[in-house]
Amino acid sequence: MNTYKLLTPGPLTTTNTVKEEMLFDHCTWDDDYKQITQHIRRALLDLAGADEKEYTVVLMQGSGTFGVETVLSSVVGDTDKLLIVANGAYGERMVEIAAHNRLNYVVYHEKYDRIPDAEKIEAMLREDPAITHVSMVHSETTSGILNDIESVAKVVKDNGRVFIVDAMSSFGGMDIPVQALGIDFIVSSANKCIQGVPGFSFIIARRSLVIASAGKARSLSLDLYDQWETMEKDGKWRFTSPTHVVLAFDQALEELKQEGGIAARSRRYNDNNHLLIQRMKGLGFETYIDEQYQGPIITTFYFPENADYTFEEIYAYIKARGYAIYPGKVTQAPTFRIGNIGEIYEEDIQKLCAIIEEFLEEKKNG
Repeated sequence: MNTYKLLTPGPLTTTNTVKEEMLFDHCTWDDDYKQITQHIRRALLDLAGADEKEYTVVLMQGSGTFGVETVLSSVVGDTDKLLIVANGAYGERMVEIAAHNRLNYVVYHEKYDRIPDAEKIEAMLREDPAITHVSMVHSETTSGILNDIESVAKVVKDNGRVFIVDAMSSFGGMDIPVQALGIDFIVSSANKCIQGVPGFSFIIARRSLVIASAGKARSLSLDLYDQWETMEKDGKWRFTSPTHVVLAFDQALEELKQEGGIAARSRRYNDNNHLLIQRMKGLGFETYIDEQYQGPIITTFYFPENADYTFEEIYAYIKARGYAIYPGKVTQAPTFRIGNIGEIYEEDIQKLCAIIEEFLEEKKNG
């Protein structure tokens, strides 16, 4: 069995107790199982700071992208227009989703190392009253940048539009007061900051807008309203649910609570991130994102110029010693990425940096 830890933005390293929950085979029709689904839905509303009278939760089989596509393809109607804010690969993926679903959309492209400008978004909304929905990514794992959804939410709500947020790698690891900000749809995944395993995404949504989406979906499997309507009755999923993943996620929610909730987990992630950047800079690695925009989830580092080694070499060296990192995803610069979420602590960051230092010493001494 592989024993290395994942220093990635998800899937990530989970506890043994989360994994052990998947040893049990559960029937999807069982009332106990349906209650687990309902417990998860209520717990997610609590984490979002959302009142169940105003908001609801829909669980959707598949990866986080399935959740994003569920929302975009179900709530943006034929007479609507979507503004996609993109400053990374996952914003660009929204563009792909919109194109495949033949949505009416426009894109505000921003450089990958810059956060989108709320004033520019406001200008676009005023210039184009046909825009009805705005979507953007919160923590863009392409670079590790943390976008300012608070400022954008204010602009979107002041202009009476629907706001959709991909918080895939931030929800549960950072406080996001969904209702207070006026976010209408926020999407995340079981295998990110709540520290479950891959298998389903979840959508926290304004109840009235879910109901208004009835009949708009362009997909049977990804029909937001139909999934919600079935789940709302008694907790049953429309089609076969990932039972083992659901059980693991319920345990992960309990462990988040035991850790001290989002506040405690956020502190751990931030501490990991600050230590990582400090140690890596000491080894000569510079960050791609400026400090003021750097998120706590994953950090992109420039690959050193004139290095006498490849990413594949340092990756293999690190992996053989217990950790896995990520290649770069920024196309215009040679980079690599290191995540620090999941069951990762200060000792892991220290060990990783010691391994990298050892690798560099071996290369130096040839």
